[in-house]
Amino acid sequence: MKILFTGDSITDAGRDRRNYHDLGNGYASCAARLLREELPHTDFEFINTGISANRTGQLFDRIYYDAAAFKPDIVVLLIGINDIGRRYKMGESHIETSDEQIEANYRSILKQLKKHTNAKIITMSPYILDAEINKLFPLDTPGGENMRKDLVRIAPTIKALSEEYADDFIPLDVIFEDALKTQPQPMYYSDDGIHPNANGAAFIGRICADRLKKLLTK
Repeated sequence: MKILFTGDSITDAGRDRRNYHDLGNGYASCAARLLREELPHTDFEFINTGISANRTGQLFDRIYYDAAAFKPDIVVLLIGINDIGRRYKMGESHIETSDEQIEANYRSILKQLKKHTNAKIITMSPYILDAEINKLFPLDTPGGENMRKDLVRIAPTIKALSEEYADDFIPLDVIFEDALKTQPQPMYYSDDGIHPNANGAAFIGRICADRLKKLLTK
C-alpha cells in the first residue's frame, strides 16, 4: 500500500529531500507511525514530496514527477496557504496569486492526479490558527487578519473542488477551530499560527491516519 503525502512546508516538515521515504517530523510521520502500529499486517510504503514555500502553481508544475509518477494508491494533499501568505509578505517572495488562479491551479492538480493515477485522494484545507500569525510579517504591512479573511473566502472553493475530485476532504480549519476551544492557550497547536508544533503534528497525523484507515477498508 503506497501512500504519498505532498504539499508545502506543513507536509515537508524538515524531511531530507534526497530521500523521498524520509517523512520529516510533521503530520506525515505521525500518520505513518500510527498506521504501522494499528495495521501491522499491511505492507505500507510511505512517500513525502512536500516542499517548503510551495504554492499551488509550483505543486502543479511538479505534480506528475513528484506524485503521479510514483503510482501511489493514496495521495494526501495539503496546499494553498502560501498562495495567500505571499500576498502580504513583502520583499522578493511577494507574489500575487488571485483567488481565480488558486482555483485553476488546485483543479489542475486534482485533474492530473485523476488522469495519471488510480489513486484515492484525500485533501486537507489550509488553515490559520491565531492572530499571532502577524509575527511572520513586518509590522508596517498587512498581516494575519487579512490572510484570515482571504482564507475564509477561498475555503468553500477548495471544499467544492475536493468534493468533485477527491475521495475525502478534511476541513482542518474547522476542526482546529473546534479543538482550540478545549485547549489551555491559543498557540497550543502552532507557534506561528501555520506550522504545526509537536502537538499540531500529532493532531493532524491522528486525523489523517483515521481517514486513511477508512479509505483502506472501502
